[in-house]
Amino acid sequence: MDSELGRYATSGDVDHTQLRQQLANVIDAYEVGRRLNVLKDVTAYEFLSRQCTFKPARFKVNPIHLMPGLNT
Repeated sequence: MDSELGRYATSGDVDHTQLRQQLANVIDAYEVGRRLNVLKDVTAYEFLSRQCTFKPARFKVNPIHLMPGLNT
């Protein structure tokens, strides 16, 4: 992957928006991989599902929060 970024950086016809987009894609992929590693290789949805199953008291819904309108 470094060779691809180096190739793009050395060619004169590539504008900065392409480089910024590629850098953003690399950073996004890194962040997703890091989050999966922290959650022990499960997605955020799977993690929350397991936590809801094992500790349902944490996910108790307050009926007042379900009322429409201003919460004042």
